[in-house]
Amino acid sequence: MKYALILPDGAADEPIAELGGRTALEAANLPNMDRIAAHGRVGTVRTVPAGFTPGSDVATLSVIGYDVTKCYTGRAPLEAVARRISLEPDALVFRCNLVTIADGKMIDFSAGHISQPEADRLISDLQAALGDERIRFYTGVSYRHLMTLRDADWMKIEATPPHDIPGEPIASYLPTGKGSDVIRSIMERAAEILETHEINQVRRDLGENPATGIWLWGQGPMPRVEPFRTKFGLTGAGITGVDLFRGVAISAGWRMIDVPGATGYLDTNYKGKGEAAVAALDDVDIVAVHIEAPDEAGHNGNPAEKVQALERIDEYIVGPLLEKLSRFDEWRVMVVPDHPTPCAKRTHTDVPPPFCMAGTGIPADQTAEFHEVAAAESDLHIDPGYELMEYFLRAGRKA
Repeated sequence: MKYALILPDGAADEPIAELGGRTALEAANLPNMDRIAAHGRVGTVRTVPAGFTPGSDVATLSVIGYDVTKCYTGRAPLEAVARRISLEPDALVFRCNLVTIADGKMIDFSAGHISQPEADRLISDLQAALGDERIRFYTGVSYRHLMTLRDADWMKIEATPPHDIPGEPIASYLPTGKGSDVIRSIMERAAEILETHEINQVRRDLGENPATGIWLWGQGPMPRVEPFRTKFGLTGAGITGVDLFRGVAISAGWRMIDVPGATGYLDTNYKGKGEAAVAALDDVDIVAVHIEAPDEAGHNGNPAEKVQALERIDEYIVGPLLEKLSRFDEWRVMVVPDHPTPCAKRTHTDVPPPFCMAGTGIPADQTAEFHEVAAAESDLHIDPGYELMEYFLRAGRKA
């Protein structure tokens, strides 16, 4: 049996006025996803348990079969795994966004999707100015970076993701809790350095959002994830353009496949991801392709970009995988967003997203299309979310 898992991050949505009251999944032309729905099952899955922030970290772990109440330690630790960063026992690792703050408000959680060369320079200069035996900054992708902090295991920090507060005054969302004074001090010192940095001066001159500060959040110690092969008896490979999914996949013991041009944004190399996934099926039992673009479109509040991203995923990733899978005697495929990122809200919600699956042993439930309405009307609703992977792998098969 060969398995393919496609994760269009944040693809689920709410009815959008600009799309005639339809969601992006309803409005997009998705013949391959609809084919999966028509020949298999459609349903919803609760990927975010009660009490957890609706982020891709929690939701993605749930989708690939892990009970986050037992293994989750934070978002940043998963990204640290992706960067091959090791932590001392007394250390915490924080996600470190480059952000744009103006008039005390969170204007842009991505600092205008700052370019990699610019980000590399800024993080390097922050390390030179603020780094010491306790503090260290690590460059990630675009606006997404990490900071490790020694002698921090005593801290009990509450921190809000910056993408959850677009346009909001930051004063109400600054880190709180035991040790938060240390974190706020680092953020304040970084803002002083970035304010007059020449890269930001150029960005202002060009009319681009400057990186006026850093936002520290998603902290925790290293994660505790059981290898996927031990848990399910299958080898796997992952394809992505972002560190978060890379960290989840590496933690699960999957082989990572790097695709040139996989940016983690709307301009990602969809075709290259599809080709890499097709090739990987010859070597592993399950291949998982993660695409960040729909989530970014949701955060940008841009329905047209979300539709376009979904159509590219359908054409260049889902279609080729379906063609490849059909050459095997036994196979299964599933498409599932990790969570909704509604364009109107521009942030994540914990509403159970839809999924569709088809293949050997999966009965057809007569659903013709893949979208939120069809999934809500089905009789398949999986809660808790980590049971979805077991269902995908085992449903309809003899013990």
